[in-house]
Amino acid sequence: MTALWTSADAAAATGGRATADWQATGVSIDTRTLRPGDLFVALKDIRDGHDFVAQALEKGAAAALVSRLPEGVSGDAPLLIVEDVLKALEALGAAARARTQARVVAVTGSVGKTSTKEMLRAVLSGQGRTHAAEASYNNQWGVPLTLARMPRDTDFAVIEIGMNHPGEIAPLARLARPHVAMITTVAAAHLAAFDDLAGIAREKATILEGLEPGGAAVLLGDLEVSPILIEKARGLAAKIALFGAGKGSDFRLLSADLKGGTTVVRAEAAGRPLLFKIRAAGRHFAMNALGVLAVAEALGLDAAVAACDLGEWHPPAGRGQRERLALDIVDERLFIDLIDDAFNANPTSMTAALEVLAATEPADDVGRIAHGRRIAVLGDMLELGRDEVALHRALAGDPSLAKVELVHCVGPLMRAAFDALPPHQRGQWHETAEVMAQRIGSLVDAGDVVLVKGSKGSKVSLVVDALRKLGQAAPTED
Repeated sequence: MTALWTSADAAAATGGRATADWQATGVSIDTRTLRPGDLFVALKDIRDGHDFVAQALEKGAAAALVSRLPEGVSGDAPLLIVEDVLKALEALGAAARARTQARVVAVTGSVGKTSTKEMLRAVLSGQGRTHAAEASYNNQWGVPLTLARMPRDTDFAVIEIGMNHPGEIAPLARLARPHVAMITTVAAAHLAAFDDLAGIAREKATILEGLEPGGAAVLLGDLEVSPILIEKARGLAAKIALFGAGKGSDFRLLSADLKGGTTVVRAEAAGRPLLFKIRAAGRHFAMNALGVLAVAEALGLDAAVAACDLGEWHPPAGRGQRERLALDIVDERLFIDLIDDAFNANPTSMTAALEVLAATEPADDVGRIAHGRRIAVLGDMLELGRDEVALHRALAGDPSLAKVELVHCVGPLMRAAFDALPPHQRGQWHETAEVMAQRIGSLVDAGDVVLVKGSKGSKVSLVVDALRKLGQAAPTED
């Protein structure tokens, strides 16, 4: 396997001192997922990575990036010693970005960053060697790690950039130096750190400060705060491509028909008709797909070919992934359809998820209860600031809930939504996801469609795990 980093190259990039000659084929920050040949980066977070260097070397790490000689590690072990490990990782990322001719795309947004990043991976992989972030590696260590892992011969790179507080996005965007930057949307997320939606929009718009000269900004044009994004792009002399449902959009959504686990999209691209299908139900997925096509065109690719490649994409786990759980290995009629959206939540993404649930058809006459039901298990939406209780209460008025038979709620904030629901829709409320996970088996039946949605901190993924234990994954009809 070709070396990603040699000791000489890494030392030159970081200004560090290599204790031996070595070659690394990857970069890792976690001994649990480390592969033989990786350079282990001893970051300090909840635990000090230096405490795991000996273990990393035992598991076959080519070397370790450290700021001191770790306890229990020989002085002649393969190390790269630097003053500050995180700054050295950033330097590795900058060096990897500088040595490649890849066309780089950066993605941010309040909702849909990871799903859109994966859409871009699916589309760009059909056009060349594509490198993209793993999972949601989008913060102050995730972005430089993604860059440091980028092979020299990459054709396209997709970098996801997130934030929790003001001032986080711009430095990461400057490190990534994208040719195209996409903002999926601006919504009420992380309001605890911002005064209002306009403040979030201004922070999201700072991703454009990292654009290479002549770069393009792909922006959602339908938002109240879209003028803030557009003004920022114009001020930086960026090329602008708008996507949305409005008449002024370069990539305009005409319709999104949800059919089972798919969405059939009709759109226009600069007046040209587009018709394509994505393997997930959701108008929000259709909208993000249009943004992806705008990115593809900004990169000089054929949008029609890219639209076909979108058929290879499906949502990552925890982000709207739909799966069928067979409850009986003999009787294939006995199943539950699970919509796993347990990784993140805010009012905008909650509305989108409930719309998907409302459009999904349960199966009748297969379980103890003759009528198949749409059931929602909703966990707390976190980091919403001073209006968090009101935002939760407002969920009870979501129009999609008219088609939902039962709503079970998890967490102290979601109690406000539970109490605001009409009595016939109230299922159970529990303070913790652990308790809901213990009860969920008795709350569902064959034929039901079950949505599980909440912020990661609400731990409703435990409910997803409990549901999966009720049966076995089975193919759907889609």
